[in-house]
Amino acid sequence: TQIIDKQLLRSATSIGANIIEAQAGSTKKDFTNFFNHALKSANESKFWLGLLRDSGKANEETSNKLLQETRELSNILGASILTLKGKNKF
Repeated sequence: TQIIDKQLLRSATSIGANIIEAQAGSTKKDFTNFFNHALKSANESKFWLGLLRDSGKANEETSNKLLQETRELSNILGASILTLKGKNKF
């Protein structure tokens, strides 16, 4: 469980770090790349949260809440990336 916990900590904190780096990006491409990294970290976090929940090593209710929050964050990042790439049609 400690290994999974550490992996989750790394991937979850990477989301925020990459968003902060995106804000400091000097170009639109930099900004988009950091958002892509943040999305990948969010997807990895979903994996670790699901693994903890499904193995019974974490409280199911808490895990489900965190998974939902992470899904929502992934959706926001994904939509932002599509908008940045000009592929989001409203």
